[in-house]
Amino acid sequence: MDTITLGDKKFKKYINYETINRSIAALAQKINADMAGEHIPLIIGVLNGSFMFLADLMKNLDFDCELTFVRVSSYEGTESTGEFCVALGLNADIDGRTVILVEDIVDTGSTIVKLYQMLTANHNPKQIKIATMLLKPNVYKEPLVLDYVAMEIPNDFIVGFGLDYNELGRNLKDIYKIIE
Repeated sequence: MDTITLGDKKFKKYINYETINRSIAALAQKINADMAGEHIPLIIGVLNGSFMFLADLMKNLDFDCELTFVRVSSYEGTESTGEFCVALGLNADIDGRTVILVEDIVDTGSTIVKLYQMLTANHNPKQIKIATMLLKPNVYKEPLVLDYVAMEIPNDFIVGFGLDYNELGRNLKDIYKIIE
């Protein structure tokens, strides 16, 4: 499908699954190199969007690790609300551990920064590394370093491969961008 309709919006194919898969495999190589010798890192997936990215990423990791999830929200429709809401909190002990925080997409960065601050303020991790499938560098202005970025994209609204428009489109294996 080259174009799709989700609710009241139309989208066109933007990044195919093969490109996504290659980017994830390359990213996993960097993470594997960095995690060599680390004692059982904890991977925290940020729900809902990261689940497909995280599933494919985990298949490419070659070190022992644990996995858990948190759920936060900051989007409504195609816009960030600017609000940060934790709907499902951390259920693992991260004190003294290496943590890899996995996000689907980072645009302004406010969500990932607030989550990072929450984890460092309320716990004592050894270190927190941040991995994202997609980064919008033209709108990311935060000082927080993103350690692992699979792909950089322009500031377009996208869906598919875990990303949604009003909860629709997460199941698409390709990524689509909105048609203006």
